[in-house]
Amino acid sequence: MNQMNGMLAILGVCLVVLLIGALGRKVEWLVNFILRAVMGTVGIYFLNYILASQNVSVAVGINPLTILTSGFLGFPGIAVLYGIHFFKVL
Repeated sequence: MNQMNGMLAILGVCLVVLLIGALGRKVEWLVNFILRAVMGTVGIYFLNYILASQNVSVAVGINPLTILTSGFLGFPGIAVLYGIHFFKVL
């Protein structure tokens, strides 16, 4: 029985280490997503401002869908949003 307790203790420690590693990755992923979403929203805002100052009537709205797109895809997602909008305008 003593050997079984030792094996369970080792298994428990391994599971705790794996759980800490998994939570660390999820926290890193969440922070990365939030930073990309915030930077993407700021990028959309400034691109809309720059395009408006150049008298280009193309503006991507800031809404939950565009924030999620820029959060998942980053700056290439912003390019996709503007590409879709340019295609829709033409």
